[in-house]
Amino acid sequence: MNTTLLPTEQDVAFYQKNGYWISPKIFSDEALEEIRKHHARVIEGEYETGRAPHYNSHEAGTPLDKMIKIDNAHWSDAVIAKTVLNPIIGKMAALLSGSKGIRLWHDQLLYKPSQKVGTGAVGWHQDHHYWQCATPHHMLTAWIALVDVNEENGCMEVVPESQNWGLINNNDFFDHDLDNLQKRIEAETGKPFQPVSCLLPAGAVSFHHCRVLHGSRPNLSDAPRLSLVAHLMPDGTRYKANTPSDPHMNVRLLSGKDGDPFAGPYFPILWREEGNANPWLSNEG
Repeated sequence: MNTTLLPTEQDVAFYQKNGYWISPKIFSDEALEEIRKHHARVIEGEYETGRAPHYNSHEAGTPLDKMIKIDNAHWSDAVIAKTVLNPIIGKMAALLSGSKGIRLWHDQLLYKPSQKVGTGAVGWHQDHHYWQCATPHHMLTAWIALVDVNEENGCMEVVPESQNWGLINNNDFFDHDLDNLQKRIEAETGKPFQPVSCLLPAGAVSFHHCRVLHGSRPNLSDAPRLSLVAHLMPDGTRYKANTPSDPHMNVRLLSGKDGDPFAGPYFPILWREEGNANPWLSNEG
């Protein structure tokens, strides 16, 4: 592991204050080329493991003119699994969150088309709004850029320090009118906000706390915006019963008892303090 890429004490302090942090480039151009090939194969329903992802919003063979979201693509492809379960991402997440171990909550494969052939805005939301079935709320997301990401192609935008605002009612991933949604959130919280754009070179990773407000605008470039997302949780995160997010797919992977740990093969370890050289290849869980 290249420890020079890990967040410094200053980086950790920045994350703790603002709720987000952007890593250096951690994937080589050669690795990115291979990941993009497998990204495209999964979109078109080519599952090399023989196992379908939990959900694929794209119908194979149809035009790529809508935002595509695929949940748990790592079930279907070894290259995708190696990417989202990368130990350096796990170690980064552990340092930022002050955890001794990091597990995968679930991954998402994202494809945002050019605005010229479709729309792809993502409304302001807190991830924890959809994850209230998990406790404590120190989960975080690693957003992996597979192409250069900027304001033209609809980079993610975050609201610094909004992780301290508590759970907000006006969350809507699917609301494309970000300006109107922002007004509703400001009215609810009494906190006007100015989003910050997360500009990433291909191969870099942005991290954000599960209660940080974030969203993205349409892709106005000529090419699709490609990314992989690893939603992460500190080892020891448990099921909290009887919440609005009980229908979450991960709850169905448990026995359904309050306090069940999210652990085992469905929630693999990226990194743990004791060390594990290649956890994505291991049956440990």
